Amino acid sequence: MKKTYKIEVDCANCANNMEDAAKKTPGVKDCTVSFMTLKMKVEFEEGADPAAVMKEVYANCKKVEDDCEIFL
Repeated sequence: MKKTYKIEVDCANCANNMEDAAKKTPGVKDCTVSFMTLKMKVEFEEGADPAAVMKEVYANCKKVEDDCEIFL
């Protein structure tokens, strides 16, 4: 399953850090973050609960970029 989320991030490097953090989150098969469009596209692993996984993605992104936002 793939979902797209609106994000708020300050720079392209921050977007890359968010992407790396999201990819390391259990339940995420793949993730791309675009600074230009301010969107995060997440592909979830089979059987994963997107709502629960995105809470973890958000927490992991906050660890690397404390001023980022993901609008769930």
